[in-house]
Amino acid sequence: MPLQNRVTPFGEILALPERGLLMGNRGIIHDPATRTLLARRWTTKAWIICLCEFKGVRRQVMATRSWTELFFLDEATALAAGHRPCFFCRREAAERFRACWAKGNGVARPSAPAMDAALHAERLDAKAKRLHPLPGAAGTLPDGTMLAAGGAAFLASGGKTYPWSPAGYGAAQDLPRDAKLLTPPSTVRALGAGYRPVLHPSLAAGSIFPS
Repeated sequence: MPLQNRVTPFGEILALPERGLLMGNRGIIHDPATRTLLARRWTTKAWIICLCEFKGVRRQVMATRSWTELFFLDEATALAAGHRPCFFCRREAAERFRACWAKGNGVARPSAPAMDAALHAERLDAKAKRLHPLPGAAGTLPDGTMLAAGGAAFLASGGKTYPWSPAGYGAAQDLPRDAKLLTPPSTVRALGAGYRPVLHPSLAAGSIFPS
């Protein structure tokens, strides 16, 4: 049985067989004896996006009293859930994200805790995922932005929107008028300032679903 450690764009942590391209964490939120999640879904405001393997080391998933390994389809999924790049194993990406954050949000170079505090306010509505109004038409949003409509998540890329699934992206679809922003607004502004997230290869393939 798969462990409950796969994160959706809505920030939910589910038990799914797919592992995705990237790993991350929100602190220690599991019991290593049973390898199951505790009631809390975070113990720190530093929600980060990590590599699945770093310097030849692969972690034993949920096996020790260390941070809880979470997995994402791709970086756009992780950013939508409210995570940001890790300054340890993804230093180059984290520095690019910080520079684009500063440029897009019109602020001085922020510290990691400052970004974490801003993201924590934008990603949560009590214990639920906070949704935001779209800052413009879906076709004008920066690549890597994710939206919610009808209970589903969609990726904006190249002026089009693609439905998300745990296995990848489907063919481009029109969005309903009531679509909301899933990706935190400060992150959307970083994307607009030039940050380019890692995207799942199914997007380039056009669709994971047969016609």
